[in-house]
Amino acid sequence: MLPAALLNTLSQLLPNSKAPATPATDPASTQGKFEPGQKVMGVIQSEVAPGVFKVRIADQSVQMRLPSALQRGDSIELQVIAAQPRLVFGLAPSTSPLSSADQLSVAARLFSALSQRQPESAMLKAKQSAPLWAESSPPDTLQLAVRLKETLSQSGLFYESHQAQWIEGGRSTTKLLQEPQNLPPEQTKLILDSKALPELSHALPGVPEHLQALVQQQMNALDTRQILWQGPVWQEQEAQWSIREEEPPPGQAESTRQWITQIELDLPHLGEVQATLRFSSNGLSLSLDASNATTRELMGSASLRLNAALAERGIPSNSTLVVQHDAK
Repeated sequence: MLPAALLNTLSQLLPNSKAPATPATDPASTQGKFEPGQKVMGVIQSEVAPGVFKVRIADQSVQMRLPSALQRGDSIELQVIAAQPRLVFGLAPSTSPLSSADQLSVAARLFSALSQRQPESAMLKAKQSAPLWAESSPPDTLQLAVRLKETLSQSGLFYESHQAQWIEGGRSTTKLLQEPQNLPPEQTKLILDSKALPELSHALPGVPEHLQALVQQQMNALDTRQILWQGPVWQEQEAQWSIREEEPPPGQAESTRQWITQIELDLPHLGEVQATLRFSSNGLSLSLDASNATTRELMGSASLRLNAALAERGIPSNSTLVVQHDAK
């Protein structure tokens, strides 16, 4: 399922898209009643959540995301973006109306193609054989963290937001040109793990062949709010790094929203270790997992120094746990 935020973002970025797309609830009774390109009138019945409205269309009530300025009783003209496998509406443009499915925009065809794929976590696998820390000296943790950040930043997943930063003067042209969207196929710096993607039965319309998988990964990241990176961090040392967002449970305050980042390593002397950091408005919670008992003892004795180092950098730590690694 493609979320409203994703559809709205795509409709603003792709050519010939004149209105934000809005996915609707899809009761079985609406199946077969609508076709792509068809225009229908809807009446706002109520706002059930911020930006989510119950809309009367013909003899059915559906829920969809719409501009928050709309009020009960307002009439809106909608256009069917996709009918299968899930009904998706968009606000109909006020000029240059579409009269047939053949005139649907590139964005509409892309929405339809993407909606038929089950989203997975976005997974990036480093193509380069050289590790992020190529020096012979032990890794400098601060510099390694910067390199990890740059690797993810230049992956192409955030290209459209980087374009916005570039327009506002917040990102250099040189950095923008280093991303895969601006490189010829043979110079693309990343490959995408095909195991993380459903098989592409047909090409995504309007997307260059060498960027098809990357666009799918962008959709996965927006839909699942999860990213996974895998690659060499220093000589003969692989790491797996994940980032995900967890929204507040229903009825919970916004302050319970969390960002979770996790890194996994299999170290020659310490064994399998995993660090999980949970960030919220209340601070940081840290969990250190290790398969080796001696490693857990070392982590426990070093946890006070770690918390002190975090505090020096203005990061309050709510808790630090050292637990036994649960082998997969």
